[in-house]
Amino acid sequence: MEQVKDKNFLMDYIKTEFLNHTGINEFNEDTPLVSSRIMDSISTIQLVDFIEKEFNIEFLHHEVDQENLDSVNLIWEFIKTKQQ
Repeated sequence: MEQVKDKNFLMDYIKTEFLNHTGINEFNEDTPLVSSRIMDSISTIQLVDFIEKEFNIEFLHHEVDQENLDSVNLIWEFIKTKQQ
């Protein structure tokens, strides 16, 4: 059975890939990822690649920015907008 690709799926990926090594204990849908420097440019590209593959969307160059990627809530809104 395929995993449901929802906001929790996205949060689990971010926790596993980017937060395990940071020592950050509190993480929620509004935790700043880019502006707080939890994610650097390399991890941001890794996240974009994951989102494009798993949610079947494509980022335009100008969309890979803090405005769309700074929190799970912002990312999820971006995904939903692109899927429409």
